[in-house]
Amino acid sequence: MTISYNNISVRIHLDRIRDNFTLLRNLATQPIGVIKSDAYGHGLLPVANTLAAAGARTLAVGTVGEAVKLRKGGFDGRVIALLGALTPEEACTCRIGHIVPFVFSLEHLRMISDAATDEAPIPVALKFDTGMARLGFSEADIPAILEALPSLSGIKVSIVASHFAVSDEPEKEDYTREQHATFSRIIAALRTAGQSFEATIANSAGLLAYPETHHELQRPGIALYGANPLHGTANEHLGAGLHPAMDVGTPILQVHDLPKGKTISYGRTFTAPRDMRVAIASVGYADAFSRGLSNKGTMIVNGQRAPIAGRVCMQMTAVDVTDIPKVSSGDTAWILGGPCENPVTPEELAAAWGTITYEVFCLLGLNPKTFSS
Repeated sequence: MTISYNNISVRIHLDRIRDNFTLLRNLATQPIGVIKSDAYGHGLLPVANTLAAAGARTLAVGTVGEAVKLRKGGFDGRVIALLGALTPEEACTCRIGHIVPFVFSLEHLRMISDAATDEAPIPVALKFDTGMARLGFSEADIPAILEALPSLSGIKVSIVASHFAVSDEPEKEDYTREQHATFSRIIAALRTAGQSFEATIANSAGLLAYPETHHELQRPGIALYGANPLHGTANEHLGAGLHPAMDVGTPILQVHDLPKGKTISYGRTFTAPRDMRVAIASVGYADAFSRGLSNKGTMIVNGQRAPIAGRVCMQMTAVDVTDIPKVSSGDTAWILGGPCENPVTPEELAAAWGTITYEVFCLLGLNPKTFSS
């Protein structure tokens, strides 16, 4: 006997991820596939295998643990751990698994060097803060880094990296260019001092909008999954051709009348303005479909838009199907994407949710997934 523990259906179109990678690769020199956090909810190993087959030679994950999963899954290219090795044990894992950790302090460098051997130095990526103000060395740290490196025989500087803060906001172009100017000074100073490495700062928006920031490596993330990082801006056209890879649907449990003046769901926040028909979809905040979508946004039912009516519940949400003929129990309500001409896009769902496409993907991707290629 098969028991269903979750009615929500998340389908990942791996062919679209492959096509998105190909589009980005045609614009860049060597894009790194960023697949941290379970490939933004799209499935770590299936996405890794897809990107590898499409020619990706380097993949970037969030944690050393994710990097180990990649190695166990058979990926034999270069693996970067963006959060770095956080303990001596993880540093040893980087040496054994040939994983490149990001490093953001001298103490961090020393810990990783201690885990290396003369026969097996650990390649690292030096992370510099050029304006994000999260992790990283500062430009002022360069003399101390250069002074320390000769005594750290277990370290090989392989990559030097930074990260843009507002490259997806064209109106803040001056800040992006300021960040890049700082990064350019940093890599020039390190190379003048004899260090040999590859440089990377361009994220998805940087890859699309600022070709002068590409350097040797680029790090597309959200664009791989078909969300346009420049959506709603003057540069939106630069992301044309990206196709969302995630579809999310759920069955309709029941369809019934809602007479004019009657209310529906908790709190009675929706009152029928006319005689209506409503469908009860089997999805709610327990399935990572936010309660913040109450009375906002739409689902697609039988190819047409069905507005959400009332509060999103733990496992159920009502939608207005008054003007959609022949809706019945067992039909699919599409939360994201789906087989129609006017699907709910990641950007649209994120706007209704009051968040960004990254969070939409990561949260909905927590549900069980199926894959098509």
